[in-house]
Amino acid sequence: MTIVNSLTINNNRNMITYEPFWRTIKQKKVSTYLLIKEYGISSATIDRLRKNEGISTAKIDDLCKILDCKVEDIICYVPDAQAGQGD
Repeated sequence: MTIVNSLTINNNRNMITYEPFWRTIKQKKVSTYLLIKEYGISSATIDRLRKNEGISTAKIDDLCKILDCKVEDIICYVPDAQAGQGD
């Protein structure tokens, strides 16, 4: 039996976006500086969010607690058909 790594499908396009996170911090008037200095979110995590790279569910949980928001205010799944739009 051969196992195929399905995460490499879609030409390495990210299907998860953190666009809602950026809207949420803007609406709540919370800067990335504040997240780093006051709440202990690492600059590496902020960088991963900027690049739409993976972060742990524990970090998503931390951000939801800090920002008093729901998961969908941090992260969004973009279906394959939409992921390629704008390329």
